[in-house]
Amino acid sequence: MEISLILIGIVVGSLSGFFGIGGGTILVPTLILMGYDIKAAVGISVMQMVFSSLYGSWLNHRKGNLNLKDGLVIGFGGFVGALGSGWLVSSVPEIVLESMFVAVVLFALYRFFHTSANSLNEDIHTVPSYILGIVGAFIGLFAISMGIGGSILLTPILVGFLHYPLKKAVSAGLFFVVFSSISGFISLSISGHIDYIDGLVIGIASLLGVQIGIWIASKTGQKKHKNALIVLYVIILVLMLKKLFGI
Repeated sequence: MEISLILIGIVVGSLSGFFGIGGGTILVPTLILMGYDIKAAVGISVMQMVFSSLYGSWLNHRKGNLNLKDGLVIGFGGFVGALGSGWLVSSVPEIVLESMFVAVVLFALYRFFHTSANSLNEDIHTVPSYILGIVGAFIGLFAISMGIGGSILLTPILVGFLHYPLKKAVSAGLFFVVFSSISGFISLSISGHIDYIDGLVIGIASLLGVQIGIWIASKTGQKKHKNALIVLYVIILVLMLKKLFGI
């Protein structure tokens, strides 16, 4: 089992670095298919995200792809919102959490399909800090409750609505995961939803993957990067629909 978890950690870390996601978007469905229930999968996923997001954001900052000012505002909002995730996970039935997960993926696909290739290189539009903070808070609450870092929802918003260049949006999405995952880890730990051993194994293994993923992303063009994101979201959607409807 540990070998499988290490390999999963490396793969998830690579996806995290390349797509700017916390890793939960692929880790949660994978753990569910391995036999974990969704609440255990969420806990392991959040612990892994602490590792991958911290290391990945440091690497992105070194490359100059991270807008710290907006990232801190959105991240603080995400931290505050994620504090309620323990309560939400304990109070909401599994079927509701799974349905919310599917809805998030559908929204992300919709936004990327309606984002033109030319807009991927547009300048960042100025947005009031309080709006960024509110967006971060809502994403933090619902994303961590589903075991994802929030970037799967944040990245399409930054690209589709706020006109961030794709690579900077991906970096901002991963930076957001730092705040939401640490907050979610605290909340879920208090609620008793963390499997520390499995989470630690996957988290440490993901560090190698993150470095690989960020290197690949730096070599990938904007349009190809966007198309790869769409493919990822379609795969995740299929996995979750299979679990949701027992296909």
